[in-house]
Amino acid sequence: MPSILGNGTSALLAFQRALATSSHNIANATVEGYTRQRVELANRPGDGLRQGYIGAGVVVAGVTRLSDALVTNRLLDSRGEIGRLELVNGYAARIDQLFTDATTGLARPFSAFFDAAQGVAAEPASQAARTELLGRAEALVARFDLLQQGLETIDREINARLAGGADELNRLTAEIARLNVEISRSGVDNAAPDLIDQRDRLVARVAELTGVSALPQDDGALNVFTAGGQPLVVGAAVSRFVVVPDDYRPDRRVLALETTSGTVRLGPGSVAGQLGGALSARAELVDLGRAELGRIATALTETVNAQSASGLDLNGGVGGDFFALPAPAALANRNNAGSGALAIAVSDVGALDGGAIELRFDGASWSARRVDSGAAVPLAGLGTPASPFTANGLSIVVSGAPAANDRFLVEPTGNAAGAMGVAINDPNRIAAASRIRSGADLANLGQGRVVSLAVLDPANAALATPAVVQFLTPTSFSIDGGPAQVYTPGAAIDANGWRLVLDGTPRAGDVFRVGPNASGSSDNTNMRVWAALDAARVLGGGANSLNDALGAQATRIGSAARESGFSLESQRGIDAALVQQRESLSGVNLDEEAADLLRFQQAYQAAAQVISIADTVFQTFLAAVRR
Repeated sequence: MPSILGNGTSALLAFQRALATSSHNIANATVEGYTRQRVELANRPGDGLRQGYIGAGVVVAGVTRLSDALVTNRLLDSRGEIGRLELVNGYAARIDQLFTDATTGLARPFSAFFDAAQGVAAEPASQAARTELLGRAEALVARFDLLQQGLETIDREINARLAGGADELNRLTAEIARLNVEISRSGVDNAAPDLIDQRDRLVARVAELTGVSALPQDDGALNVFTAGGQPLVVGAAVSRFVVVPDDYRPDRRVLALETTSGTVRLGPGSVAGQLGGALSARAELVDLGRAELGRIATALTETVNAQSASGLDLNGGVGGDFFALPAPAALANRNNAGSGALAIAVSDVGALDGGAIELRFDGASWSARRVDSGAAVPLAGLGTPASPFTANGLSIVVSGAPAANDRFLVEPTGNAAGAMGVAINDPNRIAAASRIRSGADLANLGQGRVVSLAVLDPANAALATPAVVQFLTPTSFSIDGGPAQVYTPGAAIDANGWRLVLDGTPRAGDVFRVGPNASGSSDNTNMRVWAALDAARVLGGGANSLNDALGAQATRIGSAARESGFSLESQRGIDAALVQQRESLSGVNLDEEAADLLRFQQAYQAAAQVISIADTVFQTFLAAVRR
């Protein structure tokens, strides 16, 4: 039954709760992730008497967490992206420093090597110049190895980060599941707001590590999923993060999730946050950096060795390999059931792009795809020694007995920079002289003169066989008395693996001779070509030089570092705006809380006064009755 005392008592209790809540807000004003709470008051239904309606006071309807689910989810997305970008930017900056710093970068020893080759071209008989070239080659090889090891170090760090992150995520998700149980047991309307805050802080930390999306259940529990949609926490059920060996490289660890339906491997696109950033950095920076660095090392090795084979050394021998580089290896998948194996060789440097490809055998035929994009790679040939597969500048020969669904990973240049070496240690074995030489007969009457003589095919068995080029007319010639061939002034004359270029107009009867080079000590013909190989367009199908590739790699790495830095700065700005938006609703405003304290205090005092008056009225009534 409504009464003054009942109304006063309900008001006293309600404002006491309001004062306690406001003081709780003030106490947690600096606690990260705390959500401001507000007491919700409602009037209690009164009685309708003959004299009219009389209210029954006030009741605490509940305590509300002042939060916006949309802003909270946007903050989770933002924290996941910041975590990813921080990792990518950190690794990109380190790799940029490694590749562009004068003390660790490739540009200086690369230039010094070709400068030393110019020195040998200037003094082909000089032991000092030849020794300098070998020393510069050793320094260049060491720098390639230093850069390779720098990338491998980051790869090992990523392994450790994945393992540590998986352990931390397992701890966090287990705690989220425990809180889900506790909150569900209390009921969605009666759950302690501080427990929900605690759970939200844990979810935010998970978002920083791996990126999440969160979906509340009707019973108050919160389901948490990875950015790729894999379940992490569903009610009280928890999926466990693990790190497992890569299918092709046992030394490399990959992230996986053990769910009720099996183990799911998580790639760079399936997780965000710091672990997603680590996976992205590995794929976009480490692996691509290794591939491009190795492509430059492979191209340098192939072109220098080919040029060396075109020359003679000081001992009069045919030039051998100057650089040593093992053939690329094909990595078998750990689940392969057959005994198949692949032998890989670089067949065309100009077509080599360094991208990793996966070859798969379906039981009847082979197919290939790029690992980075999944695009199909055409395979020409039969895969036999007589007709090897060719793809992206590689020659591939299959041996053994592969089983259906067997797979192999080919990283054509991924390890080349670290495996490269100098094949010779004797300065006399540097092939500075050309294997062949040319000359014009003294009896020639025309204006023709030799401009250049180049070796096109060092493996041609007839390369050093003496040959006579005799002009039948100013526009025709024969070689060793063979059939007449048309001659265009300035055009090249090709035969026996060499190319002869003349200037001027020969006359009928003029003779030019090509034969073996007998004196190599003072001949610098081969080294002049060698010293200019850094500018030779041997990559990209003849579109790019080694210098171009070197500059492009430095530019790509620098651009990646700058782009990730800009993206991180932009995302932090977005995150700051979201935090401000959240704080405007969920944050504690001390001025507002102080004003509420005064207001609730006054209301509390007024309610106490109501009780006091009710007591006086009641005592007066009792005194009157006793008379």
